[in-house]
Amino acid sequence: MKQGAAELTLAEGRLYTPPVMLLLSATFILTLARAMTLPYLVVYCAERFGLGVADVGLALGLALMASSLLSLYGGFLVDRFSSYQILLVAGSLFALAFGVAFHTAMLSVFFLAIVVVNLAYAVIDIAVKACIGSLVVAQRRGAVFSVKYTLTNIGFAAGPFLGVMLAKVSPGVPFAAAGLVGAVFVLAYALLGEKLSTPGTSVPAEQGFLKVLGYLFKDYRLVCFTLGGLLSVIVFGQFSAYLSQYLLVTSSPERTYQLINYLVTTNACVVIGLQYLVGSRINQGNLFRMLCLGMLFFLVGLVGFSVAEQVPVWVIAMIVFTVGEIIIIPTEYLFIDYIAPAHLRGIYYGAQNLSNLGAALGPVLCGLALSLYQPQVMFYVLCLCVVLATGFYYMGCKAKEGAHDSL
Repeated sequence: MKQGAAELTLAEGRLYTPPVMLLLSATFILTLARAMTLPYLVVYCAERFGLGVADVGLALGLALMASSLLSLYGGFLVDRFSSYQILLVAGSLFALAFGVAFHTAMLSVFFLAIVVVNLAYAVIDIAVKACIGSLVVAQRRGAVFSVKYTLTNIGFAAGPFLGVMLAKVSPGVPFAAAGLVGAVFVLAYALLGEKLSTPGTSVPAEQGFLKVLGYLFKDYRLVCFTLGGLLSVIVFGQFSAYLSQYLLVTSSPERTYQLINYLVTTNACVVIGLQYLVGSRINQGNLFRMLCLGMLFFLVGLVGFSVAEQVPVWVIAMIVFTVGEIIIIPTEYLFIDYIAPAHLRGIYYGAQNLSNLGAALGPVLCGLALSLYQPQVMFYVLCLCVVLATGFYYMGCKAKEGAHDSL
């Protein structure tokens, strides 16, 4: 017992080594760059290309879905090459695509660039998570994943404010600035990354993408967690979108703008303030209990939204809802890390990334519910998603290891 405690203490002391700090820095810097452009995509497309809001929304949704699907192959590449190669190439594509988006006057080229930006960002995210899995002792990965998620949210919170200032110069400047930030990261990583890089996992060359993909589909636990994750992302991935839809139906546009501003700010503050405190307490021994607790917070938050009328009630419901979010995300990371073979961590995280499709499905599902039923029914549909997600998580957690052949 004393020896184990000493080993854990040693591991904790080495938790934030230079490679880990470099990976966390990559997460923050590239998230900040991407977030500078997100609020202006719709407006920029409408002004530069003359598209209607509905057409822009459809095109951006398709771009997100395409990049999520392609990131599965990106995860396969993460397992084939070193982290230095992956981050350098993906970072270069990230910067180049933003530069193309800034310069092009062709709509098709612009949306292709946005797909590449999202894909490169997803691949970098997969590589960072896979590297954390190989660099950090299992008992402490929850803490590092929580720091990573906190930095991601800080980037998404600060990026739009920088974008506002840059957009005052010209609507396209945030895209140019994002490309420049990406280029600076690539140059810095080219100098520092090779010394701190983790090697590739040497997947046998004969194990092609389709064979590995077939292996993934046979992993019952991964399938269950991917489906559970997709249902969860429907609930929290684009909460501002479906809450805006609900408020527009039940109140005025002015009240909608006011409330959404309060709720998004509340969400960001709770995530930044509590993510590490909560996430550092998640470990492989309490994964399912924490998943159930997170889902309970989701349910309470959704019920609170359904009955809320006054601003304080909305804010309290958002606080509860956000606690569910900050529990679920690192817990999902840890579960995938737990079930993934060491040489397939990249593609396992790529498969988990497919759950982001739920972010595109959420507003569609909620819009359908709002058009067919009473407004509050939308929240009951989301509660059903929470229950179904919990069921898939349960099946994934209880499934036996090694239910299929090894690769």
